Amino acid sequence: MTSIAYAANGAAPGGGGIVSFIPLILIFVIFYFLLIRPQQKKAKEQQAYLSNLKKGDGVVTSGGLHGEITGLTDTVVTLEIADNLRVKVSRQHILGSKAAITADNESTASGKGGGKGN
Repeated sequence: MTSIAYAANGAAPGGGGIVSFIPLILIFVIFYFLLIRPQQKKAKEQQAYLSNLKKGDGVVTSGGLHGEITGLTDTVVTLEIADNLRVKVSRQHILGSKAAITADNESTASGKGGGKGN
């Protein structure tokens, strides 16, 4: 009967509460450095890119329109997508420069094209 009493006293150590949260804290730290921080960095880079837009830049919108900037306001960008054809697009819908997007698409296509059942 005394062995049962010893087992009951030894089952609840005093520092068990904090030690049990260490894996949870570790998982949060890993998620922060692998997911949250890179996403915040990319968002800051996109904001900086949007604030540095100027006339004559070639851009691609989130809708897939490729054009050259002909006019800018704080919230709206005017793009010329063909001769004498201009559209107004919200600044937030600009994905990036034409050269960067085209280069990314070509590198992705060349990487996937080699193994596609040729």
